[in-house]
Amino acid sequence: MEHLLTKIFMSHILLGFFLTLSGCGFVREVESLGINYGQVANNLPAPEKVLELLRSLKVTKARIYDTNPQVLSAFANSNVEIIVTVENDMLATLTDPNQSLQWVSTRIRPFFPATRITGIAVGNEVFTGDDNTLVTYLVPAMVSIHAALVRLGLDQYIHVSTPNSLAVLQESFPPSAGSFRPELNVIMLQFLQFLAATKGPFWINAYPYFAYKDSPNKIPIDYVLFNPNSGMVDPNTKLHYDNMLYAQVDAVIIAMAKMGFGGVEVRVSETGWPSRGDATEIGANLQNAAIYNHNLMRRQYLNEGTPLRPSMKLEIYVFALFNEDMKPGPTSERNYGLFQPDGTMAYNVGLTALSTTSSSSSSTSSASISLTSNSTKVKESGYSRLLCSIFLYLVGFQVYMRRHW
Repeated sequence: MEHLLTKIFMSHILLGFFLTLSGCGFVREVESLGINYGQVANNLPAPEKVLELLRSLKVTKARIYDTNPQVLSAFANSNVEIIVTVENDMLATLTDPNQSLQWVSTRIRPFFPATRITGIAVGNEVFTGDDNTLVTYLVPAMVSIHAALVRLGLDQYIHVSTPNSLAVLQESFPPSAGSFRPELNVIMLQFLQFLAATKGPFWINAYPYFAYKDSPNKIPIDYVLFNPNSGMVDPNTKLHYDNMLYAQVDAVIIAMAKMGFGGVEVRVSETGWPSRGDATEIGANLQNAAIYNHNLMRRQYLNEGTPLRPSMKLEIYVFALFNEDMKPGPTSERNYGLFQPDGTMAYNVGLTALSTTSSSSSSTSSASISLTSNSTKVKESGYSRLLCSIFLYLVGFQVYMRRHW
């Protein structure tokens, strides 16, 4: 009996230990959250410092807009997965299989697997860009790049796709009306056939901000910011949507399904909200940016899916890591960053700075991320105390039993 009680006692000790760890507030990585690391600026920290920042944020996915060897080298032997990009002006060249093989051999192979390259974005918003000739090069370039990956034995590790603007859709509201623009149907079919064959994701750059900016009197601000609201019910699917981003994603899923490709995964390659804008850019301010990104990250912490695919967590890349001072266009284009170039927060979205210094300092900026709301923190704190109480009760009970048996 003594031996049996000892075994029970030790098992309860171990159980209590692991239960306590699970409720003690350790920061965990959010598997479905990534961030876009743009570099159109003249004052950004070195890639090594950026990696330190990402590590401190527990972010394990990043996307860059080129194949910068300094970034790829800096990210070697880290836990950060990275998506690289083929610039639009390279598409015509890379339709040639030999050129694609050379590109992969020089831009990807030397860094893999030390650097965890997981995807190649072939161009960016090609379907809706100003240069219509690029559309004809897109799928052939993707096919050639994938063939090069196959030849080098990398295709099982690195997928190939292209980020698309939401403007590829002819209709997006309600989500069940989702359909692609008719003039894109031929090339879109080829693109979806490629994704289905290679098991690649459909990447979408989705910005509820743009919809709100264009129709602020028609679209409720809480609906686009993930704030509590009555939302909308799709009249055809009867699904309820409490935010615009999920509705936009489901519109893409349905548009693909109408073309016979309902099994292709959709991932959000870009979404964000500007913290500053011109006078005509309604809604571009610090408060809205902080609310949007905080609520978005909180949803990602819960590994949510969309109403149409609730059991499939939606992978999202936030735009962007830094404010980029050299980007052309309206003021908003230079103010999507969560951070200033020196590593300080542009605004608070639940990111707690541990130390901040100028980028010219030898010290580095570091931060930890909290993706839970205050109410969630209270619940987790109570849960942790409950686990500890149960653990202490079990210990006390076993001590009592040992003394009285």
